[in-house]
Amino acid sequence: MPRQSAAVYRRRRLAVILVLILVVVAVAGGVWLAVAQPWKTDAAPAASAPPTDAATPGATDGATDPDGTTDAPSPDPSSTPGIVACEAGDVEVKAVTDAETYAAGVLPKLSITLTSTSDRDCTMDVGSATQKFTVTSGKDVWWSSTDCQSEPSNQIATLKAGTTVSTKTPVVWDRTRSDPKTCDQKNRARAPGGGASYHVAVSIGGFDSATTKQIFLK
Repeated sequence: MPRQSAAVYRRRRLAVILVLILVVVAVAGGVWLAVAQPWKTDAAPAASAPPTDAATPGATDGATDPDGTTDAPSPDPSSTPGIVACEAGDVEVKAVTDAETYAAGVLPKLSITLTSTSDRDCTMDVGSATQKFTVTSGKDVWWSSTDCQSEPSNQIATLKAGTTVSTKTPVVWDRTRSDPKTCDQKNRARAPGGGASYHVAVSIGGFDSATTKQIFLK
């Protein structure tokens, strides 16, 4: 092959140099794009919010039963934003019995119903520590459920607006006169029968029943 002139060699070297320059520029440009990524918006995708320590309200359909036997845990009002403590005008408390007349030897079973008379949800302590049943005959107090109560507990629950709930497990009156000093005695004075009338009152969470429930013992 004929020898190439010096001018041809110079042109080839210039072409190689230009190619190398373009390669360097392209690589540098690629690095900048990879780092700066100018095609993205300034706002990065929001990171998932970390879990907080705030408690979530318990699942309570209506309200937790006053005897504290519901399956779901009850919420603490301090961790339930927007729900305030129940007031006297928000709750109606009633004493409920499983019968009106009891034959000899049959023990009365006493319960509570709570009715929300408010248009808003509210919280209250419905634990056994706040419950009290009282059985009277005239002005004579025959029996109080707190006289011999053991291991009382507190339970904050949400009472849903316009709902009515009742205790699941009733309290049984053994038809005797109660006294904290005679809790272990088996021969406590027994309430007279023969058609005698008694009245059951109840309070829960600081709210008293407006009326009593009358029962008769035979």
